[in-house]
Amino acid sequence: MTEDHRYEIQVEPVSTYVADQSDPSREQFVFAYTIRITNTGTVAAKLVSRHWVITDGEHRVQEVRGPGVVGQQPLLAPGESFEYTSGASLNTPVGTMRGSYQMVSADGREFDVPIPSFTLSVPRTLH
Repeated sequence: MTEDHRYEIQVEPVSTYVADQSDPSREQFVFAYTIRITNTGTVAAKLVSRHWVITDGEHRVQEVRGPGVVGQQPLLAPGESFEYTSGASLNTPVGTMRGSYQMVSADGREFDVPIPSFTLSVPRTLH
């Protein structure tokens, strides 16, 4: 097995609009997102920090960096998954999120895992 396959993490995001926490008249749109992180490599790895790039429908960008996710720094053995839900607020009914997780493997290697871009959208806003 090549070295590259030792450090593989799969990231699967799903987002939903949270209507009861949103106030469109004040340009406040709240979204929840659930992320499933799976270690598809062969070495255990710990998620130590995150970096988000959140872009609203008017191309305004917010960047968020911080330790772990939802107050945790999960250690994933090969084949293990971790799932969490968090949220984001935008001033527009449509936006995107993307980013990366910073990981440290059990053998000491630091590596980044890209978080694929996903859409935040009020239902029936995009066609």
